[in-house]
Parts: sequence; C-alpha cells; structure tokens
Amino acid sequence: MKTFDHLTVVGLREWVALPDLGVAGLRAKIDTGASTSSLHATEIEPFERDGEQWVRFTAHLGSVVQLRHRRCEAPLVTMKTIKSSNGHAQVRYVISTTLALGDRVWRVEFTLACRKSMRYRLLLGSKALIHGQLVVNPGIKYVQDKPVFPVSTSSTGVA
Repeated sequence: MKTFDHLTVVGLREWVALPDLGVAGLRAKIDTGASTSSLHATEIEPFERDGEQWVRFTAHLGSVVQLRHRRCEAPLVTMKTIKSSNGHAQVRYVISTTLALGDRVWRVEFTLACRKSMRYRLLLGSKALIHGQLVVNPGIKYVQDKPVFPVSTSSTGVA
C-alpha cells in the first residue's frame, strides 16, 4: 500500500472559512464526484468596477435551523455551464476566493448557485481537493480543526 506524506486527510464533512468574503464557521460537504466547488448564493447581480466584471451576491451560510447570510462582492472569473447529477444544465457565475480548511489556505473557484434544498451550503469539489493536496477518508467527519482565520476587511466582503 502506498502512502503520501505530503497530502492532508479530510473527512466527508469539514469546517471551512472564506476569509476574503468575511465568512467563517461554514460546514462544507466534500464531494469528489463534483469537479467544481459551489457556494449557496442568491440575489446574484453582475456589475462593473474599474473596467472589470464583478458579481454581488448574498451568501447563505447557516443551516436550515440557524440561518445566516452575508452580502458579498467578488471579481467574476467566468460563466460556466454545470450539469447536475440528474442531467439538468445550468449556467452559473464563477468566482475565485481564498478557502481556509484546517491550517491550509488556498484559492478556490466556486460557482454561485441556489443550494437551499441542500443540507450543506458549500460543496468542495475535486479541483479544490487537488489544489489543496487533500485526500478524502469518507468514513470520518470534521477531522481538521476549525480554521482560525481573521475575517478580511477587503473590498470583496460586504457587511
């Protein structure tokens, strides 16, 4: 059996933060079957800032029992057609922001989508796992510590 010391093990569910958006204490579902990560967002509005395309949105962060939301802004990376597991295709806005998981921080691309019918407001896909050099043990949950990260006061997080 081969082992890889440079990879970090995560469970099927983990606590994450999105420091540039001012978001901490967010539960994420780790989904190796999804290529791109996804964040629950509504009220998505594209706009222009200094000649660049941006998107403004409300990020929904809590659970069904404990609702939390935050108005955010981020540069628009692209628009992407995502096909769900049931074959339904949807065009989504894509942003790139920092993700903190355990003691690691790296940039991840997220599609913005309504995930209100989903249990987890953030889905971490395989591209993010590859870039973060993570491996998944689906038999465990919340193996990494909650990220301790000061929320950003950058222009992408809007109160």
